[in-house]
Formats: sequence, C-alpha cells, structure tokens
Amino acid sequence: MIFDSKKFARKYALIYTAVLAVLLIVPLVTYVFLLLQIDEAKVKRSLESQSKKIIMSMQQYKNSDKVYHFPRYQEYKAALYDAKYQMIFSTLDFSPNSFTEGFHHAGNQYYYVYPLQNDHYFGANYLLVKTTHASSQIYLFALFVMIAIVIALFIFSFLLLKNFSAPFEKLNTQLDNFIKDSMHEINTPLSIINVNADLFANKYGENKYLWRIKSASKTLATIYNDMDYLVKQGRVEHKVQMINFGEFIQNRVDYFQEVSNLKNIELHTDIMLGLTYEFSKTKLQRIVDNTISNAIKYSNDNSYVDIILKQEYGNIVFEIRDYGVGIRNVEKIFSRYYRENEAKGGFGIGLNIVKQITDEENILLDVTSKLGEGTTFRYTFLPKE
Repeated sequence: MIFDSKKFARKYALIYTAVLAVLLIVPLVTYVFLLLQIDEAKVKRSLESQSKKIIMSMQQYKNSDKVYHFPRYQEYKAALYDAKYQMIFSTLDFSPNSFTEGFHHAGNQYYYVYPLQNDHYFGANYLLVKTTHASSQIYLFALFVMIAIVIALFIFSFLLLKNFSAPFEKLNTQLDNFIKDSMHEINTPLSIINVNADLFANKYGENKYLWRIKSASKTLATIYNDMDYLVKQGRVEHKVQMINFGEFIQNRVDYFQEVSNLKNIELHTDIMLGLTYEFSKTKLQRIVDNTISNAIKYSNDNSYVDIILKQEYGNIVFEIRDYGVGIRNVEKIFSRYYRENEAKGGFGIGLNIVKQITDEENILLDVTSKLGEGTTFRYTFLPKE
C-alpha cells in the first residue's frame, strides 16, 4: 500500500546503472587493453633504441684505449653475457628468466635481449637492456573513467526514474487515502451490525438467519482487519506484550463459533492453559484468525476442526487441523492474491500476511495437506533470546 518513489528510483537506478555500466565498460576495457599494448610497444622501442646506443658505444671503442667506460643511465640497466649465458659485465638489479632474443617482461621489469654477432664486444654474445616501467597511470585513468561512468549513470537514472515514478506515487497516495477512508466508513456500519445482531439475539433468541448475519459480519471483519493491517504496515509499530496464549486462542475460537455453526462444523479444542509468550496481539490475531477462518472455509459441512495449543521441547506449538478439501499447491498459498478456490471468496491476502509475520518474528511454519483429506497448519514459537 506504501509507494516510496525514492526507494523505487534508487532500486531500479542501481539495476539500470549496472546493466548500462557493463555495456559501457566492455568497450572501456578494450580501449584500456589497446592503451597497454601501445604503452608496451613504446617501452619495447625505447629498449631497442637504448640497446643500439650501447652497441654503438662499444663499436666506437678502440683497443688502444686503456679503459672502456660502459654506458650508465638512470632509467636503464644493462648486462653482457657470453655464449653460455655467463655474465661478463652487469649493472642489473635482478636476474633475468630468459635469454631468448627479443622483448620480455616480468611484472614491472621489462628487458630486451640483443644478440651480438662477433667478438668485437669484449667476448660477449648477448646484450641485455632493462628498465622498470609501471602502467599505473593507465589503470588509474581506467578506474577514474569507470567511477565517473557509474556515478553519472546512477544520477541520471535516479533522477529519470524518480520523475517517472512521481505520477504513480501520487496515484498510490490517492488510492491509499481512498482505502483508509473506505475502511473507516466500513467499520462503523460493521460495528452497528454486530451490536444489533447481539441485541436481537438477546431479545428474540438465536436462529439460522441471525447466524448467517453474524457469520457474514465476522468474515467481513476478518477481511477488514487484514486490510487494516496492510494499510498500517510500515507505519504503525505493533506493541509487544506478554500474552496468555491459551486465553487468547480460546477467545478467538469463541469468536468464530457462529461462523462454524453455519456449516455445522465443530471446533474441537485441546488448549494447554498457562502458556505465556511475549508477542504482538495484533500479529497473533492475524495468524490465529486467518488460520481458523481458512480451516472453516475449506472444511466440508458437518465435519470438525482440531485446534491445539501445547508445549513441545520448550517451544509453544499452535496447530490447526481440518478435514476438508485439502490444498493443491501448498507452495503457492502464501502468494498475495492467490486463491485455491475462486468460489470460496476472499482476496487472497490473509495467508500472505501470516507468512510475512512468521518470517519477521522467526516463527517456524509447517503446512501439510492431502487433497480430499484435509490440511494442518503448525506454528512453532521459539523461545525469545
């Protein structure tokens, strides 16, 4: 019943952003991959150029010179190796893992192995030139662009969806107000019907027509209470208090007695007294009322319903068993607006509310059913921590 445009926009903006980000990031990754290849090619070219400079320096050396000063550079390191890869001279600060001719790299270490053709180079057969290079700027650029894309997409999507959802929020608010006003209007005549039915029964006695009036009003009251719970959901905090389960459930059984009388269904109770539990009366009433009313609704005429409250292994167990038509799709009955039998009436919201409450309050719910034999709803209330 509550439509939050910001929550709606935020949720779907995230989905929309994720989808578009994937579509846009794929070409970005391709672009970054190309940048890395270009960057690597530049490093390779610089190493080749540096190798040629060193070779040219060695070629210009004359044997008459007493000392040859091997070229040293701040960004480059070099080494000379013989045919057996034994080091002749080196300024390297690492050990190469390959001497194959060509370009190599290990992590941030890039090096170029250049074969020397004759013995003019101090007996060396290989020249190795190395530099340290990191592609951090490219990765930072990619990260910055990626973050910018995601932020821009999210802001754009959020604003677009928020404006898109504004008319729906307005319509939902109007519908919500209409439902609340309608329920307020329904509550007054419903109360009048119940009060006057009781006064009529006290004065003239019970009869089948009066039973039908009371049964219909109580069925309507159950639907009204479900709708009221949904309208207030998320807005009203339900007070938690210590409840005498036995007394509470017996009162609800008495309440539905006239509804069961109309179908000549006996409500058999086996209620253990003295069991108390800290819980919300509103939530407990939704569980009990919806389960009992469904058991009566889907029971065969002239049958009975078992209502049991007991303690089992320190837990409070509330169980309702009917001997009616059974449930065809147990896994679907808690879906909102789902109804097993359209002819039975109702909106299909009662058990959906029950499932919400059991999930919120960590109540174990077990439903077993067999077509043509009946259904059992079993609620296990675990001790509060």
